[in-house]
Amino acid sequence: MHGGWLTYTILAIFTVGSLIPLVWQIIAASHSSGRLAQTPPPLWFGDRLFDNLGSAWTDANLGLALLNTTFVAGTITFSTVLFATLAGFSFAKLRFRAKNLLFLLVIGTMMVPPQLTVVPLFMAVSEVGWTDHLQAVILPMMVSAFGVFFMRQYLSQALPTELIEAARVDGAHSLRVVWHVVFPVARPAMAVLGMLTFVAAWNEFFWPIIALTQRNPTVQVALTNLGRGYVPDQGVIMAGALLGTLPLLIAFVLFGKQIVGGIMHGAIKG
Repeated sequence: MHGGWLTYTILAIFTVGSLIPLVWQIIAASHSSGRLAQTPPPLWFGDRLFDNLGSAWTDANLGLALLNTTFVAGTITFSTVLFATLAGFSFAKLRFRAKNLLFLLVIGTMMVPPQLTVVPLFMAVSEVGWTDHLQAVILPMMVSAFGVFFMRQYLSQALPTELIEAARVDGAHSLRVVWHVVFPVARPAMAVLGMLTFVAAWNEFFWPIIALTQRNPTVQVALTNLGRGYVPDQGVIMAGALLGTLPLLIAFVLFGKQIVGGIMHGAIKG
């Protein structure tokens, strides 16, 4: 199927519109704060990009922050995809008592504002001595109610019950059914959930700014250090935001085809 000129025109407009914030971020990161305060603002790249990037890297300790965020986001993504797939399969295809009630309780947690859980969560983290440690950020987010709901809805439609019964007849135990039947069928949804979870974990700010400090920060926590001071340097702030965005862009460039391929060509493997 081929799109006409109108289709490509609309796609080009949306593509340019989505790139404007990124281009402006790079332009702002290449100028001094004084130049950004002038009217009209700069509309082309300046000569301070690498100076501002170096200042942001040093001032915000972004090297450690990027390592921490990569570890945190990767761990949360792996655990969420794994546990949500297992829970989704259980709610979709297994029979056990109070299944519907438990599923409603899981969905009900999505209606609780996260601000209400901060105080008891911080008290629990403090009691076990995890304040300013990465496990304080990882453990509360190792699975999400949205992930369980998403995988349950997908497996309810995509996974035939007859396939599970056939595997049972062939003598497959539960672990083998999950590994050889459930995971191959769930691969497209797992790719989507993994992508959404990684981006959300990378951009998470509210809980990390409470549980962590500048001594052991994630990217979002580290960037707050650039905005401090009587007159924050907007160019350095933009440079820091650019450094925090680049890993996500690189990940999509490198793994975009694999993600789309998993979505489009997910199939059952024996």
